[in-house]
Amino acid sequence: MANPFWYQTNDALLTGMVSQTGGLSQIEAERRFRSYGPNRTEMVQSRSILHKLGQRLLNPLVAILLVAAAISGFSGDVASFVIISSAIAMSLALDIVQEHRAELAAEALRQSVAIHADVVRDDAIVVLPVSRLVPGDIVHLRTGDLVPADGVVLETHGLQINEALMTGEPFPTAKEIGPCPSTQPAEAHNALFSGTSVVGGDGVMLVVETGSRTRFGAIAAALEAHAPPSAIEEGVRRLGMLILYLTLFLTLFVLLAHLAAHRPAMESFLFAVALAVGLTPELLPMVMTVTLAHGAQRMSARKVIVKRLSAIHDLGAMDVLCVDKTGTLTEARITLEGYVNAEAEPSARVLELARLNSAFQGGVRSPMDDALLAEAPPTIKEGWTCLSEVPFDFQRRCMSVLAAHGPGRLLIVKGAPEAIMSHAVAVEINGLPQPLDREWIGKIERLQNDYSRNGFRLLAVAVRSLPDQQCKAELADERDLTLIGFCIFADPPKRDAGEAVTRMAMAGIRLKIISGDHAAVVDHVAAAVGLSSRRMLTGVEIDQLSDSGLLAKVDDIDLFVRVDPDQKRRIVHTLRLRGHVVGFLGDGVNDAPAIHAAHVGLSVSGATEVARAAADIILLEQDLSVLDAGIREGRRTFANILKYVRMGASSNFGNMLSMALASVVLPFLPLLPLQILLNNLLYDLSEVGIPFDEVDQGEIAKPQSWDMGSILRFTLVMGGISSLFDAATFGVLLKFFQTDAALFQTGWFLESTATQILVIFLIRSRQPLGRSNWPHPVLIATSCGALVVSIALATGPFRSSFGFVALPAGLAIALALITVAYLAVTEIAKRFAFAGLRQQVPQSVSRAARRHWD
Repeated sequence: MANPFWYQTNDALLTGMVSQTGGLSQIEAERRFRSYGPNRTEMVQSRSILHKLGQRLLNPLVAILLVAAAISGFSGDVASFVIISSAIAMSLALDIVQEHRAELAAEALRQSVAIHADVVRDDAIVVLPVSRLVPGDIVHLRTGDLVPADGVVLETHGLQINEALMTGEPFPTAKEIGPCPSTQPAEAHNALFSGTSVVGGDGVMLVVETGSRTRFGAIAAALEAHAPPSAIEEGVRRLGMLILYLTLFLTLFVLLAHLAAHRPAMESFLFAVALAVGLTPELLPMVMTVTLAHGAQRMSARKVIVKRLSAIHDLGAMDVLCVDKTGTLTEARITLEGYVNAEAEPSARVLELARLNSAFQGGVRSPMDDALLAEAPPTIKEGWTCLSEVPFDFQRRCMSVLAAHGPGRLLIVKGAPEAIMSHAVAVEINGLPQPLDREWIGKIERLQNDYSRNGFRLLAVAVRSLPDQQCKAELADERDLTLIGFCIFADPPKRDAGEAVTRMAMAGIRLKIISGDHAAVVDHVAAAVGLSSRRMLTGVEIDQLSDSGLLAKVDDIDLFVRVDPDQKRRIVHTLRLRGHVVGFLGDGVNDAPAIHAAHVGLSVSGATEVARAAADIILLEQDLSVLDAGIREGRRTFANILKYVRMGASSNFGNMLSMALASVVLPFLPLLPLQILLNNLLYDLSEVGIPFDEVDQGEIAKPQSWDMGSILRFTLVMGGISSLFDAATFGVLLKFFQTDAALFQTGWFLESTATQILVIFLIRSRQPLGRSNWPHPVLIATSCGALVVSIALATGPFRSSFGFVALPAGLAIALALITVAYLAVTEIAKRFAFAGLRQQVPQSVSRAARRHWD
């Protein structure tokens, strides 16, 4: 692997790129433009409607429903064909329209960017669109400019770059001339990266990489790759496969049994088709989409834009949230935290001198200067006169002003502690200078280390008295200084960050910080918000770990520091392999790959365009507390989806199993194909109110997951009980009432429909009937309405159209008693059926991970 460009000297780069400080010729630049293409980074583009539709049609459950609809249509069952096709069409339309509307909302958040640069061509500076830049170009940068490409510094005059979008580091980075041996881009002091911005000074850069070959471009290009499946997509796929296996088993069993018994082939085929359609939860896509769409509407009122509907579910199922420190846990602004003398005691003199230095300097103020002057009184300069200044530069790492107060002259110097200490000979103690001996040097170094370990940045302040007649400061005057003390700066944690972290922990969500910032800073912020910081991993250490090594460590570590964008993505991917549902919240270019790789990617309205493009959910406020409502909404949504899955799978399976077995032993069909489809349709319509239903607090207290084993357990337990009562019904119909085929079908249709519909009110909650939330009025209306319609169809004037006959009063009473008994047993048995349902996402390594490493 070739060394990065910042390893080389400027002369070597200029020679290798056949360039010079006078710039490229216009002819050569045009030739390179044709070869390299425009310097433009393509954002993740919105996919076409056809692409979105095709992706959804590949869902196994949708595919099963489409096959069922096709078979129904070819066999002449037009009603089933219309019902299933309409449900699928409505679900897909709602999903695609919601995603399109969210994309339009996200597009409205695009921020304007600089589109021109000062480029040297033919020894003259010309203003060109940044898209016309090519490798080898020489570009002049000034304060306020965006860096238009990747390259190195050729000249610098106090050049300061804000690289927070790439590294997460809120403090400006000083750029220097000369090669850098570090492998970490964040430590490359001579490198400039596309998308960062100039916040101080000016300089000249050599363009080395443009377009998709820049770090920014590589990140954007990676996002074009197919996104990993979401948690709900994985769950629905597994559910679809489970239903497919059950469907194939029952239909093949019935068809072979009927043919072996020499039943009519066409009748057997139609009955098997009816069983297949009866086993498929036709309305699941619609129930899911309607539930998610309602959630998206509620979240939009809370300043949350949902770009992908399924992300609401993933947000609720999330058990690990990875965040970039800057702006999420911290304020993303530098603040003055204190000012102390050499004995670590608060000192107003340190603050006064530092503010005078910042107020009198003539160059561009740094964020530290802004923090010093933020609350300075307007009289700060009163009685003082600025005579001269020695500007800041990154070789000295300090700046000085010569100020007069009456006849005296005082040189006030502030800068990096090590730079000031190297020119200091004394330290001020109790207003008097003391020799800066070994003892004091040791004390001051310990003071600096203590603050650094706590994530603070120190700015040293020193003075030197100059002769009364001196009116101009020189570089040589920065010697024999007396150290006064230090100003203490930090990017402070948000006031509610600790509370938000606590709420996340109580909700079963583990927070992990993945930052490009320094270890000491991240450790300090983690401690401030109540996060465990027992262990951390650095980017260098991650590079040294194999995939299996990282898999073994990633669960036990909550702090990842000095990581680059690909390492962030790798961490998220490894957490997914551990079986977690992972969310990532970030706003910078460096966060985009991890946002893209997470189950649910989160960004904010003020984020970079590439981060917003990669995200599934965009927060209009960059605050963890904003996520609370979204997480609750996601869990409520998933709880209601699971209600439909549990009820649909168990009831359908129980009834279809009963019909399959009965059809083998009875001399007639237990239900006609039309009656099976009518039963299934009425049951599905009874559940249309599920998206509006309330959920118990226990359902949203912890993350939940798609656990096919537990769902299968619930299906077998509840479906088995349903089949036992169906068998009891068969006995009553045949032994006590000696029913013929038509009366048997009428009686069992009423019993099966009533039990399926009424059991909704029992198994909608894990809690006993009297302790659960009251069902939503819409669910009550749809369920009771479907029950009334089923009774009317089976006993009303049009019953003969569906093959039903009049029901004797005694049989009606017997069926009512069987229904009551079934509901009573179900209420008792549901605790055993629910016992296998895990509320938390499994923490062990997933099967996918084991397959991956095996």
